[in-house]
Amino acid sequence: MTLPAADTLITYPDGGVSESGIVVHVEPLDGGRAAVILDRTAAHPVDTAWPDQPADRGTLTVGEETHPLVDIVTGGIHEGQLYLGADLPVRGGTEGWIFVVAHIVDGAGIAEGDPAQIEVDALYRTDLSAGHTACHLASLALDAALADAWTKPVSEDALGNPAFDALAIQTSRIHENGSVDVYRIGKSLRRKGFTPAALDDVDALAARVDAHLAAWVSAGGAVHIERADEALSTRRTWVCALADGRTDIPCGGTHVADLAEFESITVGFTGEEVEGGRQLTMTTTAHVRR
Repeated sequence: MTLPAADTLITYPDGGVSESGIVVHVEPLDGGRAAVILDRTAAHPVDTAWPDQPADRGTLTVGEETHPLVDIVTGGIHEGQLYLGADLPVRGGTEGWIFVVAHIVDGAGIAEGDPAQIEVDALYRTDLSAGHTACHLASLALDAALADAWTKPVSEDALGNPAFDALAIQTSRIHENGSVDVYRIGKSLRRKGFTPAALDDVDALAARVDAHLAAWVSAGGAVHIERADEALSTRRTWVCALADGRTDIPCGGTHVADLAEFESITVGFTGEEVEGGRQLTMTTTAHVRR
């Protein structure tokens, strides 16, 4: 079987949840499963390099057979070899590679050239999109709330505040209508000029972050993804019209269309001492208008 010669075209950045495509490759997997690659899809895969947003849920229909999607992963093709999921050794956009969305299904009977239909669980997508947008907003609000905790100039976020989130983030996980972000405050961050005492009162910190979030949600603002074309490896940027100004953040996930879709976004913090420093966990909760 031949491997695709071009990136998968994706429609989920524009909110797509249904898409027709052609099967361009079927890769047999262990356990009777197969990785099905289409020329285009609406299904969002988990990103191997930064797996913050989970894969969509949904189905793949070929002919009369509808297959639940067991998983959706990113794949890469290089020098005639297909690498899937955790086996992918490079980041998306690496020169000389082709990047694809692989739909993992049980069973066989799917062949190259077959017409196929992707249907995504729209409610699950909506809730993940709300969680992802809320995560970005919470990170910006956290940066703003900690803007006075620095004694030296450091890199800035999209709103011009010291980029605590980018400098301290360890993991970020999106879930339905929320997210969990873990930060580490160690010697490196202290050398950059961050004052750890700013995290001593996590309730007061949450109140400051919530105040920024409440102002942004109240004002509303359009959200969209900018990209030059539909190819999976094309750089995508989250753009939000905040009351504080236009905000651009590189992002490959899915999002709400307007901040008016939220009733509120709030955060909570927990802190603990870890070897070599301190760990701060921010849990973000989005309440969406239904």
